[in-house]
Amino acid sequence: MQDSNLNISDITDKHLMCFDYGRKITGISSYKYGSDPFVLGFGRIEYKDDETLIQQILKICDDEFVDIIVIGVPYFTDGTPSKLTLEIQNFIKKLQSKTNLNVFEQDETLSSFEAKKRMQSDPKFNFKIDPKKIDEVAACIILEEFIKDIENKESL
Repeated sequence: MQDSNLNISDITDKHLMCFDYGRKITGISSYKYGSDPFVLGFGRIEYKDDETLIQQILKICDDEFVDIIVIGVPYFTDGTPSKLTLEIQNFIKKLQSKTNLNVFEQDETLSSFEAKKRMQSDPKFNFKIDPKKIDEVAACIILEEFIKDIENKESL
């Protein structure tokens, strides 16, 4: 797992792909900083096991010419790690051992809650929560936060 001391110049014209890891569904989002107008959902992967998920992630990243991988990691709202936090961090270590791509973690606390709220206020979702899209929308939120953190650090 890389330290996220990135600058805007480190991500400009790079294809970023975010995965919202889940034991049932992993949501995916995509963004090319400096080219795309905004982060887009990229679908979902049904979970079978970690090794299968890693292979699917690596295939997508290869097919889509991804430069940087971002994985959402949940924490309790007070910032302390949970059992799932440690599980996902172990998954990230396994993923990183199988790729030369930079892999970053991003706090995803409450991203699923935010995804549901966003769907309820978006005509694209007919102002309703679509259970099949929650993980994809959460991946968009996680990637947006990753980018915002880099931009905010630059503006200090």
